[in-house]
Amino acid sequence: MKEINNFIYKLLFFILITFSVNAEDKILKIGNVDAKITVKVFSSLTCPHCAKFHKNIFEELKKEYIDQNLVRFEHHSFPLDLAALNAEIIVRCHVDNNKNFQLLSEIYKKQNKWAVGSDINIINESIKKIGLDLGLGNADMNECLKNEDAQDQILNERIEAQKKYKIQSTPTIYINEKKYEGNHEYKPFKKLIEKILKKYEI
Repeated sequence: MKEINNFIYKLLFFILITFSVNAEDKILKIGNVDAKITVKVFSSLTCPHCAKFHKNIFEELKKEYIDQNLVRFEHHSFPLDLAALNAEIIVRCHVDNNKNFQLLSEIYKKQNKWAVGSDINIINESIKKIGLDLGLGNADMNECLKNEDAQDQILNERIEAQKKYKIQSTPTIYINEKKYEGNHEYKPFKKLIEKILKKYEI
């Protein structure tokens, strides 16, 4: 409970001050920088709906459009609790961008195993087990979790996202800066992507 209260106090503190650092620099991105379509997803790693979106849409989107240089994807962290914040820190502990996204996918796949209970120490150990399976060292992950700059960066991203996009729930999806209100299933999502791509055909 103490750790959760500290998280809330810290978040409130950040809301009350003005940031000079641009959070966009650290956001996880994958895909062609010159792609005609950019998909932004604001999500919390403890959010079941976010896990569903990642499983149902991101994986297929990556195969059909991101890997084909047609779509750029951005994962914007919007942690709703301390567990989500720490999971996000572990995801970013990798220096390799592709590894970041692999770890992100695993975190979502195993969400119902690690994002349970109220003991943050047990939750952290469960998250770290996933990191170990993808090549992160235990000592490195401990250092990442202790890194206050990493925590501040993620909280900064959340606050800037709230200011700019008025996030009400997670996941919130934007496609080329227009909010996506459709079903969190791949078929309707793909249909919209194809419709946008056709506008750019010569």
